[in-house]
Amino acid sequence: MPSTLVHISLGLLLAVGVLGNQFTGRHAVIIAGATALPDLDVALEVVFSGAHRAVGHTFVLPALLILGLVWETQWRQQSLLRQRYGDSGVEISFLAVGCMFAAGIVPDLVVGGVNIFYPLHDAFITVDGRLLYSTDRGWVQTFIESSTSPDSSQLRTTENFEFRTVIDAEPTLGTDADSGGGESGQPQVERIFPVAMTGFRGWLLPLATAVISLRLYRARRERTERDAVANITEGQ
Repeated sequence: MPSTLVHISLGLLLAVGVLGNQFTGRHAVIIAGATALPDLDVALEVVFSGAHRAVGHTFVLPALLILGLVWETQWRQQSLLRQRYGDSGVEISFLAVGCMFAAGIVPDLVVGGVNIFYPLHDAFITVDGRLLYSTDRGWVQTFIESSTSPDSSQLRTTENFEFRTVIDAEPTLGTDADSGGGESGQPQVERIFPVAMTGFRGWLLPLATAVISLRLYRARRERTERDAVANITEGQ
């Protein structure tokens, strides 16, 4: 599964691309928090098995947030968000929800699947596959696959399926699997805190760090130059 760090890296790259010169450290914190928000549903696993990738990863969440922002900023007679933070605050709010959806939820949809309409409809859906043109078979599309579990013909729901999370302690898959347990004879167990589970995701982390650091450095330098020009102008 993509780790939370991978989600955040992708969200920050999207924000840098959209905001450009306006991107600041404050924006980075807001976008990172919004992008990581769906993964907080893992904390509910202790009381609700199957909550992860359902409660926080449902498309209903960003849809409700967007509707709320539209009402608050467009339909309401006086927008408190616009009054307090201006047009830039409105823009960042919409961008944060967009990053939550595009970087926080969709990557999980294509890697393992999410419960996209929970709680309106309880079913984990995966959108993954290939799109190609073959001179023998023509166009081939396998992105929309069945959401059945590997060993069952039933739909994957919160009642019969759950993703392994950091809360779950399972027998270790490491090299010490047979050496644990001591005199009790109990096998070693482990909890996994994913960082980068594929080479592509491993490359995304330093790439995002480099791009964001460079963008923040250039933004700080541009502000310093503007302040210097302003001071010289005032002195004249």
